[in-house]
Amino acid sequence: MSINQSTTIPTAEEARIAREASRTFATLIPNQKPLQLTVTSDDDIERELTLPPTAVRLLLDILEQMALGKAVTIIPVNAELSIQQAADLLNVSRPFLIDLINKNEIPHRKVGRHRQILFEELMNYKKKVEQSQKAALEELTAQAEELDLGY
Repeated sequence: MSINQSTTIPTAEEARIAREASRTFATLIPNQKPLQLTVTSDDDIERELTLPPTAVRLLLDILEQMALGKAVTIIPVNAELSIQQAADLLNVSRPFLIDLINKNEIPHRKVGRHRQILFEELMNYKKKVEQSQKAALEELTAQAEELDLGY
């Protein structure tokens, strides 16, 4: 499964609309029940729509990011990423990511001559790195306090 890279940055008007919609959706989140909506199409036909609570939470996340003017891409957890896509998501260079793969830091599989990385595995690696960074920062903070460096 590949990911759709058609991501666009919202316009100022889209951000404004998303901000208003996110405020409304935020009041509906605690409900934990399917959300019933009435939507009106361009030809003024009203239709009923039911959204599961999980979709409402995801939609709220999307609207909040759009309200901040940020682009959003949805990637299925079981999506397989190319090396370049994975490097872009981690915000690292392609050679750096290949080095991580060669060191068995990130699991992958070969499809012909190409390597593929599961999105889920990439996020597991990212979480592990963030946890070790947080632990290192906490240790540095403790050392700074111990040495009375004024932090």
